[in-house]
Amino acid sequence: MAQSLELLLIQFLMPDNDARRQAEEQIKRLAKDPQVVPALVQHLRTAKTPNVRQLAAVLLRKKITGHWAKLAPQVKQLVKQSLIESITMEHSPPVRRASANVVSIVAKYAVPAGEWPDLLPFLFQCSQSPQEEHREVALILFSSLTETIGTTFRPHFADLQALLLKCLQDESSNRVRVAALKAVGSFLEFTNDGDEVVKFREFIPSILNVSRQCLAAGEEDVAIIAFEIFDELIESPAPLLGDSVKSIVQFSLEVSSSQNLESNTRHQAIQIISWLAKYKANSLKKHKLVTPILQVMCPLLAESSNVDDDDDLAPDRAAAEVIDTMALNLSKHVFPLVFEFASISIQNANPKFREASVTALGVVSEGCAELMKDKLEPVLQIVLGALRDPEQMVRGAASFALGQFAEHLQPEIISHYASVLPCILNALEDVSDEVKEKSYYALAAFCEDMGVEILPFLDPLMGKLLAALQSSSRNLQETCMSAIGSVAAAAEQAFIPYAERVLELMKVFMVLTNDEDLRARARATELVGIVAMSVGRPRIEPILPAFVEAAISGFGLEFSELREYTHGFFSNVAEIMGDGFVKYLPHVVPLAFSSCNLDDGSAVDIDESDDDNINGFGEVSSDDEAHDEPRVRNISIRTGVLDEKAAATQALGLFAQHTKSSFAPMGQ
Repeated sequence: MAQSLELLLIQFLMPDNDARRQAEEQIKRLAKDPQVVPALVQHLRTAKTPNVRQLAAVLLRKKITGHWAKLAPQVKQLVKQSLIESITMEHSPPVRRASANVVSIVAKYAVPAGEWPDLLPFLFQCSQSPQEEHREVALILFSSLTETIGTTFRPHFADLQALLLKCLQDESSNRVRVAALKAVGSFLEFTNDGDEVVKFREFIPSILNVSRQCLAAGEEDVAIIAFEIFDELIESPAPLLGDSVKSIVQFSLEVSSSQNLESNTRHQAIQIISWLAKYKANSLKKHKLVTPILQVMCPLLAESSNVDDDDDLAPDRAAAEVIDTMALNLSKHVFPLVFEFASISIQNANPKFREASVTALGVVSEGCAELMKDKLEPVLQIVLGALRDPEQMVRGAASFALGQFAEHLQPEIISHYASVLPCILNALEDVSDEVKEKSYYALAAFCEDMGVEILPFLDPLMGKLLAALQSSSRNLQETCMSAIGSVAAAAEQAFIPYAERVLELMKVFMVLTNDEDLRARARATELVGIVAMSVGRPRIEPILPAFVEAAISGFGLEFSELREYTHGFFSNVAEIMGDGFVKYLPHVVPLAFSSCNLDDGSAVDIDESDDDNINGFGEVSSDDEAHDEPRVRNISIRTGVLDEKAAATQALGLFAQHTKSSFAPMGQ
């Protein structure tokens, strides 16, 4: 087998696609035989070219799991000895690393079975070798072995920490320092014991040094390992940072504001500040770090980005998240600085700074609500002025900020309706669809808590809302429906003159079935329920059956948000109709129960990617014998289903409340 396998490995590396495909098929067939293991080991040690040796190691890593238990003891010994020789004597770094990857897989089975007692002593010896290559590959192995035999390291943890710290400070080799940085990241993820984690505090100065060196050398992908390490330290309940929080913040701010670095690198740095604000707010306050952080983050809001506006890695978006988190956790320290920044930046000739001015005020309005309420007059002066700015981006940010104020600064914001509502009405006619959409959002949020104050504005408001509802994009129509709902709820009986026109328009939306239209259908269904509440039973009862029928038909469209809003619609109708709702119970109660019984379990996203995919080599190893364990990358809860279930549960309660004894047989 050995000779034919060598030819196939060489053939697989050829540029000819047909030759590669033929080699792949034959390698797959040969790889089902356990004898492929000694054959691959031979090529790993003796093949003339590094590419073939590396390929042999990659395939060995893929196949060793399925064959290890079937191998004779002498073959197992040959494998272990050959891997050690490859690590210590191989000249090619990629081949050494590929061999180290095989060691981590073999160790997973051999070490717990007591079949490789000299592996750890060898690694400790190797990590202190005068040869740079040996020290580097030992650290690489320590990193990968934590994933497979981490518990074996427990008795040696103190020695390992001392070794890692020494290697982080290795004066003669940058490669060793980088490998040590990666190893620290691996060990920290594996470490749960509080006392063991605390020892990593003394690593922070060295981690920062290595990361700075990597940035200077253009190795950003390595430098950001430092942020992954800090992430682990910050989230630990143990008091790990101490005075080091100052140097971590300083480094993170340097990286955050370096426009020559990649978006991802800067985002990682900004994220660390955000975590510190979330988990270690008192530490930021104690070390007087709030001001220096905001002095960097607020101007970042004004940074022009070449990336897509929807890119979550964009520095201005990430900075807004930090400011928001700080406002929620350190409001007294944040608001004066943000207000000062906004007051100065609104006068800047650069429109990005004027935009940043109002964005900052909008962002902190939740966390700093009580402080903002005391300064509402000057804050509104800035934002309402920005609503008339010649630049679209500034007007859009001002509309967004107003919406945030309407949401978070109740009830005080309502007392300013005389100055706010006319400005919003003007903004509804903006030339920019984006500004219009944000203005409708602001209007919806502002009107939500209004009462009779809205009456003088009712006619111009409804004129604009009805016009927009018939001639705008779907997104704008959805926001517009939300605004009409707020106006109807505020106006109550005064809304009656507009109800018929609104309900006629909603009939059109409530029969849409295309996927891209279902959000609008959901909003329309919700709006009919709100309008019904405003106008009362006598006016809604004669026309109700058609709307109920349309709402019920929406359940066949498999759209959770539509079902959620439809349960809300039925809740409103039950409240208006009282005993008149009884005839609908046989139709709507089963729908509510079906939503309550939905599975809202977690969804797991498996990452089966492999770093050893050389020239498409991943396909060769995709047969049933590749038993590498996949990594769970993400776990998420289906929140849409939870919202639907909550709405259904609430609906059942209202059905019971308003139909009383008629509901009892249905609820059993």
